[in-house]
Amino acid sequence: MTKNNLFTRKKPLLLLAILSFVTSSILPILPSKAENIPLPSDAPLELYLLTQPTKNIITAKTINPQKLTVPSLWWAKENSEKKLLDNWIAYPASKTEPPRVDLIVNQQIWSLLDYMEKYVFVNRLGIIASKSGYNIRVFDYQTETLATYTCNFPQSPTFCKIQMSNQSKVGLRYSL
Repeated sequence: MTKNNLFTRKKPLLLLAILSFVTSSILPILPSKAENIPLPSDAPLELYLLTQPTKNIITAKTINPQKLTVPSLWWAKENSEKKLLDNWIAYPASKTEPPRVDLIVNQQIWSLLDYMEKYVFVNRLGIIASKSGYNIRVFDYQTETLATYTCNFPQSPTFCKIQMSNQSKVGLRYSL
């Protein structure tokens, strides 16, 4: 192969590399929409509400005979999470936070799951809760935060983030 042919074949690649470098260096780096997801609530888990719920608090034992109670996690619990999902506490929105659901899982079952099984559980219930505008946090009965599913509901499309505690420092983000 002649020297001229070699240069001609590499010329488009060199030009593409130069254009890519110049373009990336002059464009501003904008934050992604997923970076605007608020942090999960840092409010403590209030386990006493499982036995003494107030008027605005919904648990797995709260039943409204007139209409469907929102968020509706009963169907998910009965269909696939019967042994893992033990109970939940749904809090209404406050002045500083959107509504949230604190899920309480059976620690023995949770500890048997691998990372992906835990992620699928959090994702499935997070999607269900987010359809009603709720974020979720997953706890055990020792009040240890195991995972969170947090969304930025005012933004369209809504972006959500899953964080798994004691598993990985990587948070996974995606859009609904």
